[in-house]
Amino acid sequence: MNNGELIKLALGAREKAYSPYSGFRVGAALLCKNGKVFTGCNIENSGFSATNCAERTAIFKAVSEGETEFEKIAVVGGKAEDIIPSDYCAPCGICRQVMREFCDGGFEIIIAKNETEYKSVTLGELLPMSFDVREF
Repeated sequence: MNNGELIKLALGAREKAYSPYSGFRVGAALLCKNGKVFTGCNIENSGFSATNCAERTAIFKAVSEGETEFEKIAVVGGKAEDIIPSDYCAPCGICRQVMREFCDGGFEIIIAKNETEYKSVTLGELLPMSFDVREF
């Protein structure tokens, strides 16, 4: 699957976001190494610590279905009133650490505005000197 197709799925997932408090909608599309795709959106809660990000929603959906080998993820996010995001939205620190649980530093993260405007970075670039207890 090419990056544009994955971004389009992330944009579709963003439309399902539940963000009544922040007004910031995020969508993600996670491509597994076997070709399966899992999407996710952010889901807010009035007890803010119970909120879940789009990236973690996609990863947790995949893991709950037995998938733990991932190729890349596309992330889009922006103000709810913006049909197409006007800026890039990088994963938060918690999402980066969850990605690190299943992926090495070469895992590709596509941060996009739309299907043609995007940046591709690695998890190692976004989370240098990451923590993995399995390495001790």
